[in-house]
Amino acid sequence: MNRLSKRPLIISDCDEVLLYMVSPFKDWLEESQGVDFNLEGANFGEAMRWKESGDLVPSDEVWRLLGGFFDTEMDRQMPITGAVESINALSEHADIVILTNLVDKRRDMRAAQLAAHGIHAPVYTNQGPKGPALQKIVEELAPRQAFFIDDLPQHHHSVLETTPDVVRLHMCGEPMVAGAIDCAHKAGHADARIDRWSEALPWLMEKLDGETA
Repeated sequence: MNRLSKRPLIISDCDEVLLYMVSPFKDWLEESQGVDFNLEGANFGEAMRWKESGDLVPSDEVWRLLGGFFDTEMDRQMPITGAVESINALSEHADIVILTNLVDKRRDMRAAQLAAHGIHAPVYTNQGPKGPALQKIVEELAPRQAFFIDDLPQHHHSVLETTPDVVRLHMCGEPMVAGAIDCAHKAGHADARIDRWSEALPWLMEKLDGETA
């Protein structure tokens, strides 16, 4: 990435924006971990029950299972429909970085995972709200304009608080989750809510064209 180019910058999440995560996680839990996964709403803590007892999986076990999935099962994650083609089309007009909420030790794993699917972009890891991390990225790379894509509404709120000039697109490409997630656009925290890349790409291209006009 040429930091002197001052091209627009797109900061994209990965899970449920570029790659499916909940679907393969559910499959893995039910195939090998003795857990039933039935997501009603967006609360993982209430979605996971031990098959044998029917009891809710305790929160510490939820985190252990999530960590185990990312440590050993990332090859199960396939691209969201249209994501690879769209992000690569956007890369012709803007710099692309990935901001993903994984622990730092998994940064290289995430970069390799994305590269295997044809997405070659720097990866930044983060824990917690994404606003402060995004602010640091924008300060580091100093783009002419920045765009943020994420599936979780709380991150759009966080980015609005730290860097309100960033254009924010709320996108959740996983149908199992999309209908249950609060809409950041309706809440006034995102500039749009679009869950399909076939519609998001032209929206983003129009915004980019406005930047380069």
